[in-house]
Amino acid sequence: MKKQRLALGGLPTREGVSPSCVSLPGGDWPSFTDFLVQRFPDISREVWRQRMAAAEVVDEFGEAITPQRAYRGHMRLYYYRALPRETRIPFDEELLFQDDHLVVVDKPHFLPVTPSGHYLQETLLVRLKTRLGLDGLSPIHRIDRETAGIVLFSVQPSERAAYQDLFRQRTVDKYYEAIAPWRVDIEFPRVSRSRIVEGQPFFRQAEEAGAPNSETRIELLETRGPLARYGLRPVTGKKHQLRVHMYALGLPIVNDRVYPPLDPTPEDDYRYPLQLLAQAISFDDPFTGQRRQFSSKRRLDFP
Repeated sequence: MKKQRLALGGLPTREGVSPSCVSLPGGDWPSFTDFLVQRFPDISREVWRQRMAAAEVVDEFGEAITPQRAYRGHMRLYYYRALPRETRIPFDEELLFQDDHLVVVDKPHFLPVTPSGHYLQETLLVRLKTRLGLDGLSPIHRIDRETAGIVLFSVQPSERAAYQDLFRQRTVDKYYEAIAPWRVDIEFPRVSRSRIVEGQPFFRQAEEAGAPNSETRIELLETRGPLARYGLRPVTGKKHQLRVHMYALGLPIVNDRVYPPLDPTPEDDYRYPLQLLAQAISFDDPFTGQRRQFSSKRRLDFP
């Protein structure tokens, strides 16, 4: 009888963190350990042995991976990530709304939504799982780590896809504000459309010729000296879309460390948050039928 796959390999959430997953390609590695050491060069063989001894590495059927177990491709492994002690990001999220379907949070600048890279415990998702005791909590959408404002989470894993479909169908109204330079030669309101693709390095996006895959409506709200406050309404949801479109207009958002490109990219400086705020979001809830409307309590300040 074919074995039944277990959700997340049967590993439970630990300290608010769900196990990580790696898909195994076809290959001739002698053991799973040999593959993992090659796939994750920053993690030593001894560390993997320790994790395996603690039953912290399993296959998709929930069976423990041992150091000598022969490699088999085209399946998944689950394991717990471990990072050195993380420095706390010194800003707090604010819980705006919670019911049986949704959790809505006002995210501060600098805090990632989900674990990645150097961030694990210091992420919005893990903080909320720990704070609310909701292991099944999952983000419906994401905003950049540097961006502040509204983020939605699904309480029931079975409902997440229906909420995400609203974004794919473009039936969610999203409104952002940004502080950026003001130029008298650019007329507003206006619509920016372009083709956005992955640039170099991987975390930076770029525009290229071709059919547009992104659209942002931009309005001028107020001016103050050489700067202005803009209202941004993204129709699509490409990575870094608002930052790319503002930069392409010659209006880079204040304190953006990525656009315009700088080499090397500056480290975080908590004194200078990106002046971009996910200010409001609204949509018709597919489960309650209610019109949901949420607004951030944060406000961008002119430097």
